[in-house]
Amino acid sequence: MRIRAGYEITYELPAPTPMLLMLNVRSERFDDLETPDLLQTTPQVPIHSYRDSFGNLCTRVLAPAGRFVLHNDFIIRDTGEPDRATPDAVQHPVEDLPDEAIQFLLPSRYCELELLRDLAWREFGDIPPGWGRVQAIVAYAHNRIEFGYHHARSTKTAFEAHEEGQGVCRDFAHLAVTLCRCMNIPARYCTGYLGDIGVPVVGEMDFSAWFQVYLGGDWHTFDARHNKPRIGRILMAWGRDATDVAITTTFGRADLVGFKVIAEELA
Repeated sequence: MRIRAGYEITYELPAPTPMLLMLNVRSERFDDLETPDLLQTTPQVPIHSYRDSFGNLCTRVLAPAGRFVLHNDFIIRDTGEPDRATPDAVQHPVEDLPDEAIQFLLPSRYCELELLRDLAWREFGDIPPGWGRVQAIVAYAHNRIEFGYHHARSTKTAFEAHEEGQGVCRDFAHLAVTLCRCMNIPARYCTGYLGDIGVPVVGEMDFSAWFQVYLGGDWHTFDARHNKPRIGRILMAWGRDATDVAITTTFGRADLVGFKVIAEELA
């Protein structure tokens, strides 16, 4: 399968503004690229890239005053297979987890374990550890939250999404991540492209959020918003929660005036 992906994000800036961007695919997908995944700007400005502590590719720019556009358009190959299911994947005791997984058991900005731990053990404590327990958590988050772009709020936490019962894909992911961590299952927040491939086309395309858990010695993908395996997922970044993988961070006033994302299968 070949997928065309990209974006055009437009800002109006009253003054020169530093920006931190996370808009490239992760290095694990570099070999799948048919055309370069290159961040471009209009007007052109110097670009500095580095890798953060999670291995995500980050970009720094100083955007000039006025209209500033971030854009990209590339082609990437994909297996065309849905998210892998491994029902026999086991949950590891905390003492047996690799060191790098421990940070994904801890509370973070949007994942307040202390507020949801009692609920998690009450709902999922009787479910055998492993794949089935994670799937039960995914189903719970999927059924608990009503999706709607008008429910988006940049400050909304997992607990608030649970109590309000409304949110967008990041809220589904934050809630499921938090409940997994409450049950001692390492869980990390992911962001990337997920086009309507193999499913009916619904609404405008946007970047998507999902999560991964550590079971059976490997990381596995789950999606609480859709609660089903999907095709054509293109990972851009992972971290503890949305704080670590923000698509754009502006250090000053920046008015978003245009936002377009594409992820579509090519014939």
